[in-house]
Amino acid sequence: MAVKKRVLPGREKQGKMDLVFFILVLVLLAFGLIMLFSASYANAYYYKGNSFQYIGRQAVFAVIGVIAMLVISRIDYHFWRKFAPWIFLVALLLMIAVLFTKGDENGIKRWFYIGPFQFQPSEIMKFAIILLFSAMISTNYKKMSTFKNGVLPYILILGVVSFLMYKEPHLSGTILILGIGAVLMFVGGTKPRWFIMLGGVIAVFLTFALTVGKDYMGDRFYYWLHPFSDPMNKTLQTDQSLLSIGSGGLLGLGLGKSKQKYMYLPEPQNDFIFAIVCEELGFIGAVLVILLFILFVYKGFSIASKSPDKFGMLLCVGVAAQIGVQALLNIAVVTNSIPNTGISLPFFSYGGTALTMQLAEIGVILNVSRHAAMEKT
Repeated sequence: MAVKKRVLPGREKQGKMDLVFFILVLVLLAFGLIMLFSASYANAYYYKGNSFQYIGRQAVFAVIGVIAMLVISRIDYHFWRKFAPWIFLVALLLMIAVLFTKGDENGIKRWFYIGPFQFQPSEIMKFAIILLFSAMISTNYKKMSTFKNGVLPYILILGVVSFLMYKEPHLSGTILILGIGAVLMFVGGTKPRWFIMLGGVIAVFLTFALTVGKDYMGDRFYYWLHPFSDPMNKTLQTDQSLLSIGSGGLLGLGLGKSKQKYMYLPEPQNDFIFAIVCEELGFIGAVLVILLFILFVYKGFSIASKSPDKFGMLLCVGVAAQIGVQALLNIAVVTNSIPNTGISLPFFSYGGTALTMQLAEIGVILNVSRHAAMEKT
């Protein structure tokens, strides 16, 4: 008697993943690694004694992330649905636990430190929100037009998460998670009129943050409006960032030829790496980066539109929105279009766990594309 080979649920029904989207992700990743090395080697040599310190670690996480992306692209995306509440609960507990850590020299408590590694629970929370909201909305999508089912539970969840973010404090993470939640609610069927109320909630939160939390968030808004008021201290990073952008001109100074990365622009390998892109590759390079992110979001939404069900569609929209909104916020910060909130540029900024999580999440989109391809055959 022949023994039937065991396969993962749904795996035998999967088609080929979206190759264009996969290549686009690899292009963004390769571009990001090249710019990270260019932006970081001076700082790495000065502070770490090794020019390859940052790029070496990031490359390792990039390999791990690509492997995770490929593995997850083979796992039926429906698998994640039943675990959505538990993943959210774990992320929530981690965000509570991080508030009891020592924090950094400024009292900011966002990271867990495990030996030479560190990670932010908020990175897990982003994906947890996408999973939970996608599961909830796909279950109750016929009732999303009502306040009870289409607004209240999501507002409560976002409120709790935003409060924990505020306590870290982590303004950029708060804005990003609120943005992800709002996009999923809107796409899921929440009536536009309820977003007026959501805007009111956000306004109240920001007012509270700017009054009670004025030592941190209030200062961010003040120095945003007065970017050259304290060029040797509070506005140093913004001033040097704008100088980097202006120095690039149309075509840039050339790859590797930035001057601001030589101890002028603080931490150029992190949140302000886009300024180095502008300085070295100019306006043309900056536009290319922006276009790549626009294409990423477009392809993510395109795959979402072809998903066999609402859950898969919402997963794709959530992950694409996360990357797109985060890139938008980072570029806005670097150009001083919004207050400095400390947000990284996906695929480009140094941060191993963030990169690994982003690539793993993209694996979910690739799996949805496999199912979408199978639907056509």
